Amino acid sequence: MELVKNIFFNTDKLVQNSTVKISYTGDLFQNDSETVFAHYGFGDDWSNLAEVEMQKTELGFQIEIELVSDKPLNLCFKNSNDVWDNNDGQNYSFEIEQAPETSLMVVGDQAIEYPRRLRKTYIWSKKIKLALYRIFKFFPKLVSGNYKKKVTNEE
Repeated sequence: MELVKNIFFNTDKLVQNSTVKISYTGDLFQNDSETVFAHYGFGDDWSNLAEVEMQKTELGFQIEIELVSDKPLNLCFKNSNDVWDNNDGQNYSFEIEQAPETSLMVVGDQAIEYPRRLRKTYIWSKKIKLALYRIFKFFPKLVSGNYKKKVTNEE
């Protein structure tokens, strides 16, 4: 996702029901704040409101959050001295795409029949191979006239 006022994400798209890592390198990071909190919610009413302390790294303050809604993600940041970075009162807002539907596939009676068909085909292929083997083994004896069973002399 593109860099917006020193806020960036570890993904190209924000998708509902996924986890995203947010990195913040704005004014609070540049002014050497020791502690920064992410204040976020979803939609115009800021539903699922949360305020979480961010981890300070060399790359800025970072946090991982769960995108529990398909409504826009609203963000603002504050430090321990109650100094806010809220995009000059407009807050930071990012669109979230709906998660694709994942419905379970219902398999009918064919799921049971399919292995039976495989088994039947396997058995028939074995029978055909055995018949061909016997024909090729017996054919030379038939041509030469040497197809009778050998009789052993009993004493």
